[in-house]
Amino acid sequence: MEDLAHRNEWDARTAYHTEEGTWTHGEVHDMAGRAVSVLNRIGVRAGDRVLVVLPDGIGWVVAFLAVARAGCTVVPVNPELTADDHAFMARDCDARLVITTSELATRFGTWRCLTVGELMAGAAGAEKAEPVPADVPLYVHYTSGTTGRPKGVLHPQGNPAAYYHSVGRGLGVRADDVTLSVSKLFFTYGFCNALVFPLFSGSAAVLIAGRPTPDVVGALVARHRVSLLYAVPSWFGRVVAEGDPSQFHSVRAAVSGGERFPRDMTERAARFLGAPVLNQLGATEVGCAATMNTLACDVPGTIGRPVPGYRIEVRDADGRAVADEAEGGLWVRGPALMTGYLNRPEATAEVLVDGWLHTRDRVVRHADGTFTHVARADDLEMVGGITMSPMEVEDVLRSHHKVREVAVAAVPDHLGASKLRAFVVAEPGSARYGLDGELIALARANLAPYKVPRSVRFVDALPRTSTGKLRRFALRDPHFATRAPRASEDSDA
Repeated sequence: MEDLAHRNEWDARTAYHTEEGTWTHGEVHDMAGRAVSVLNRIGVRAGDRVLVVLPDGIGWVVAFLAVARAGCTVVPVNPELTADDHAFMARDCDARLVITTSELATRFGTWRCLTVGELMAGAAGAEKAEPVPADVPLYVHYTSGTTGRPKGVLHPQGNPAAYYHSVGRGLGVRADDVTLSVSKLFFTYGFCNALVFPLFSGSAAVLIAGRPTPDVVGALVARHRVSLLYAVPSWFGRVVAEGDPSQFHSVRAAVSGGERFPRDMTERAARFLGAPVLNQLGATEVGCAATMNTLACDVPGTIGRPVPGYRIEVRDADGRAVADEAEGGLWVRGPALMTGYLNRPEATAEVLVDGWLHTRDRVVRHADGTFTHVARADDLEMVGGITMSPMEVEDVLRSHHKVREVAVAAVPDHLGASKLRAFVVAEPGSARYGLDGELIALARANLAPYKVPRSVRFVDALPRTSTGKLRRFALRDPHFATRAPRASEDSDA
């Protein structure tokens, strides 16, 4: 990437706006080259794996680029995970070094730690080291844990360039763009948005170390004239409810990823921003998007068409292709997929077959070439012996004007039978008395009887991963229903 910046004369162009100041492309690559010398001095060698546990900031970018230049594999993880989660990932990837903050360094016990402050201070006075070629995975991203214990996903050296040439160019990322990604750099989606696309296009990105609340993001968008805004559906829903639309006038396009974004929510966000919201579907195993809408072809409510260079097939349970308008599993083939799960050959063999990746998403292909996302295979529920997607129920319930968020899951009753329950986050200030009955009546009027929730539970928030994805398996835990904050007792249908 440094050679690319030199060839295109981007060295003096702004690469990052951070809380500490502004960095050019030339400064970022120069600091990363010097940081390699710091890694070499403490014994890091080509082929090692280095855990990067940092908030978004220039230190994160320098650490990633330096570890990669040293011929090592970068393992970026969420700094807000628990100590147990961090210890698991350090063990799982057999980390040689952990680059983290001084506050978090104490939780890593016997692992060797280098604080980001030490890395940056050491790099400032170090000689610049040349990149070390190494035939090892470039990075490992852990899955977000929507179905339980995360798995390390191995990505080869050439994947980032493929992400930019397929997805970045498809989205129309330009050198004069300023990006802000609500999704963080440790997350596959944010990694592409805020690291890959800017460094491969000569554009700039705004990095936020703390929580990207609507007011924080709005102020930064207005200050830096952000043109490309990336977020997950739940965040777009929040900014529509809480944000100030006047702060987002510079946005020419927004992108939604991470989970399903229904048409009504997409259109509401687009009206708020005054710009199209382009929905896409990716996966940690894909590394970036597999399908996407673009400015040239945007069909709200869909996940768009296949990304250039990728092939998509919709298959039944026996691996046979299904016809248009039939639901099936999404299989992807393309230039940038994972090579496998770290230390999990059996899990790898389940999803990588003859060069195709089974994403475990359920989709429908339409005659116009677009796809609709139905559910994750892990999100499907069994009710009365019938497999169904709770997202259809959620779409109906969310149409009620007092519902802000909703998730539906099959929860065992006192006899062990699975019954659908709706977990509802009501709009602020909305009266909840009688709302449970209204929602069940709404479901009865629009859905088959077996899809109607048997109960409604009001909660203050839905269980989500740090990347904003719904942890539906947490809803299925019978103890969640008793722990979750609620405003009324269940109302059985």
